[in-house]
Amino acid sequence: MIGLLQRVSEASVRVEDEVIGRIGRGLLVLVGVQKGDDEARADRLLQRLLGYRVFPDEQGRMNLSLRDVEGGLLLVPQFTLPADTRKGTRPGFSTAAPPDQGHQLFHHMLQRARKEYPRVAAGRFGADMQVALVNDGPVTFWLET
Repeated sequence: MIGLLQRVSEASVRVEDEVIGRIGRGLLVLVGVQKGDDEARADRLLQRLLGYRVFPDEQGRMNLSLRDVEGGLLLVPQFTLPADTRKGTRPGFSTAAPPDQGHQLFHHMLQRARKEYPRVAAGRFGADMQVALVNDGPVTFWLET
């Protein structure tokens, strides 16, 4: 699984002019599911997201995790992340998981996140979403399990 995480001062996701998820300071994570991914990989990615140290400590070093700062977590499914872009001018999606598998694993990850962490919001799988964010830093990392 892929998580493109961005440290944000605020972020939101809209579907059909309705805000369905919003956070203040925290992490916006675009989640991509690849062929061969399973629940164990989803669980591992979630643990990394909750514990990844990308927030500044008193000395300004990235030493604090989302749990440490008690920030928000906004998970947004994005099927284009696993695209094969190595050649040509059009992405290929042969490396992406089929939609039913992607939906199942994103839902699994979201449910686990909500059980383990109190401030979780999410986008909607398969929906046309508009994502807004203020990237803090900017700080952006690609995590893969």
